[in-house]
Amino acid sequence: MNSVQGLLAASVISIQNSCFIYPACQNCFSKLILDSRRFNCLKCGCTGEAKDASYRYRLSLKIADTNDLFDITVFGSCLDPFFGVTAENLQRYIQDFNQLSGETNTESSTRALVQAVETCFIGKRFIFGV
Repeated sequence: MNSVQGLLAASVISIQNSCFIYPACQNCFSKLILDSRRFNCLKCGCTGEAKDASYRYRLSLKIADTNDLFDITVFGSCLDPFFGVTAENLQRYIQDFNQLSGETNTESSTRALVQAVETCFIGKRFIFGV
């Protein structure tokens, strides 16, 4: 579903989720089921070691043009320039930060990331390929 059928100039009203990165199947991009040692894709059956799981961006937004409100989700590497790193590297940075800071509750790092994303996107106008 990479074909753009139209362009929409709209402003971001809100961020709809607080989890911007997900473990993604390298074959079909579906969300992987992870346990402490293994991953499994329910869609295509791909399996492997959890440490080898790939990560992908998923940013759900509420946007508005001059007439309507829309709920959209932006996936993948098109978000790399906004985050400054790939989803894979951001996931690694978050894990390293939580480990170095001794955080057992990841709520503070998640809250900081959500605040940064809200600052970057809310109120800004973008052109979306839909």
